[in-house]
Amino acid sequence: MRCKNCNKKFDQYEFNNKFCKELNCQTAKGLYLLEKKKANDKKAWRKEKAVRKANLMTIQDWLKITQVTFNNYIRLRDQNENCISCNNKLRKGNIDAGHYYSAGGHYNIRFNELNVHSQCSRPCNKDKSGDLINYRFGLIKRIGEDKVNYLDSIAQQTRKFTIDELKSINEEYKLKIKELKNEI
Repeated sequence: MRCKNCNKKFDQYEFNNKFCKELNCQTAKGLYLLEKKKANDKKAWRKEKAVRKANLMTIQDWLKITQVTFNNYIRLRDQNENCISCNNKLRKGNIDAGHYYSAGGHYNIRFNELNVHSQCSRPCNKDKSGDLINYRFGLIKRIGEDKVNYLDSIAQQTRKFTIDELKSINEEYKLKIKELKNEI
């Protein structure tokens, strides 16, 4: 075996030893092991820091994360659909996950797939505040009047999420995204 420091051949005196018994090489071995330990400590700290950070996250933090994951799922699910409001073809970079009943005012159906469909970011969602009249017509065409009436009936119910519920919803939609990407 060759020494990692001086490149001379030596008989391996310890299992998996990469350095010969020369003083310079043993010093290099010490520095090598020290760097290796520092790298391992850094890696362990990053993991511990991530766990600590996750434990400090509030319901609002989890709500934002879950909303982003859910919206990404909706965009992926509806990638071959037209805008729910104007029925025009959706262009990449101009797609929102538009809520028929707003996410902020109707927590009960914030993550209900029947309530959320891909919509033109501009003009339908942002410029026309969701274009709700045309959204409703598009919604009836897409999911049927019975399901729209069902949404109307449950939209006003109140709901509070727990952190565990939001984590669960987030994981559920991550899995759904993964499944959709595998189908493509």
